[in-house]
Amino acid sequence: MIVLGIETTCDETAAAVVATGEDGRGVIRAHEVLSQIAEHAAYGGVVPEIAARAHVEVLDRLIARALHEADLTLADLDGIAVAAGPGLIGGVLVGLVTAKTLALVARKPLLAVNHLEAHALTARMTDGVAFPYLLLLASGGHTQLVAVKGVGEYLRLGTTIDDAIGEAFDKVAKLLGLPYPGGPEVERAAESGDPERFSLPRPLLGRPEPNFSLSGLKTALRIEAERIAPLTGQDVADLCASFQAAVVDVVVDRVRVALRTFGTVAGHPTALVAAGGVAANGTLRRALAQLAGEAGLPLVAPPLPLCGDNGAMIAWAGIERLRLGLVDDLMAPARPRWPFADALPAAE
Repeated sequence: MIVLGIETTCDETAAAVVATGEDGRGVIRAHEVLSQIAEHAAYGGVVPEIAARAHVEVLDRLIARALHEADLTLADLDGIAVAAGPGLIGGVLVGLVTAKTLALVARKPLLAVNHLEAHALTARMTDGVAFPYLLLLASGGHTQLVAVKGVGEYLRLGTTIDDAIGEAFDKVAKLLGLPYPGGPEVERAAESGDPERFSLPRPLLGRPEPNFSLSGLKTALRIEAERIAPLTGQDVADLCASFQAAVVDVVVDRVRVALRTFGTVAGHPTALVAAGGVAANGTLRRALAQLAGEAGLPLVAPPLPLCGDNGAMIAWAGIERLRLGLVDDLMAPARPRWPFADALPAAE
């Protein structure tokens, strides 16, 4: 089975071709990603209209390059998968209309994929992880703990009640005058910082529900920064290190609670899976690996190029859905919001 995947939900334009291997995992035949960092850097964040126009300008070329790299034509594909949301609606429309056109012309099945579901299933493409598993999905726009029970079977155990983790990293970077995108810059600065210099809060630590809250932590860091302003380079490094340490402590605690909850709703997990752009953070990965080891589980996180938005994860999610006959027609809508996991039922 061979599927083309198209991703245009935010500020990466991506196209990839993925095939199923003999072991059931995914074989990436082509992987093209064009980042828009340069276009948005001057604004300190993603500008939706600029993002949509950039997708229009390059998507056709990226798809052609991906097919050429895979040595395939549209006729060789078994399906065309596209991220139909959630995301910036202009960008989503660019990818979806392109995919619909290709599917119509080539007479191939259309697979309208939830971008979050694609992140959730990436570990099956890279590592063949069996259901069920606990997923930490952490990105610039989303922070969720999900019991992944099967394709289309997702139970949300916890989520953020304010900022997403990646969003908090980006806002802290902007506050401290670091370049965009902020997450990698905070991690880089933290390497030379003292994580114990500033006493920052650990919001919701120890709470029985595995939810997150980052806005108070972000505010506490701002107060510390204002107290010692003007900031030196070492001040910035120490603030970044202290912030990152607090986030890691909170994430480990929240995942530990989710592991306890998981057993009551989905049985024994096969793995702890981290996905999304924040999963590229090395300090967080090491802490999660230690936690997983204590729980007797493997930590599975995608290779760094697959942590951010990419077409390979969309193609793989398309393969997973195509195997089950879950195809879409040309009326599939673009969705700026599209929850992919059901909320955990309230305790009686």
